[in-house]
Amino acid sequence: LDVSPEQVDGAISILDKLYSNRGIFIQRVAGGLRIATRPEYGQAIEQAFTKKIPVALSKGALETLAIVAYCQPVTRRDIQSIRGVNPEASLDTLIEKGLVREVGRKKAVGRPKLYGTTDEFLKKASLDSLADLPPISSLHSEAAAGEVRN
Repeated sequence: LDVSPEQVDGAISILDKLYSNRGIFIQRVAGGLRIATRPEYGQAIEQAFTKKIPVALSKGALETLAIVAYCQPVTRRDIQSIRGVNPEASLDTLIEKGLVREVGRKKAVGRPKLYGTTDEFLKKASLDSLADLPPISSLHSEAAAGEVRN
């Protein structure tokens, strides 16, 4: 299409206004756009669709995914040194689910593979870019507050 970025932004603004009182909105995700349902309607939508698709990740896989997301590009050895356990199985699961991929090779002895997150990760996490990840310091604060409340 022969359309300028300004024209696209203008059209998106019009759609945002059109959808403002509706159950959907335009969300910027992974450098692109998607139409999503408004979070306040989440419970009603969940009740309407009883069949759930399992996408659960183990605790180890979630820990590995967090390390990759915040430290990328990262090697298996880097992940292992942070987690203290072999990340092989959880990393393989994340690659299989399309959340993590090989992004290159480290310029070191043995040229180990480097891993990073994918656009699929950004979509699943509803992030436009990795810059939208919460700062690690805020996660530490929330974790500490949760430990105090328990």
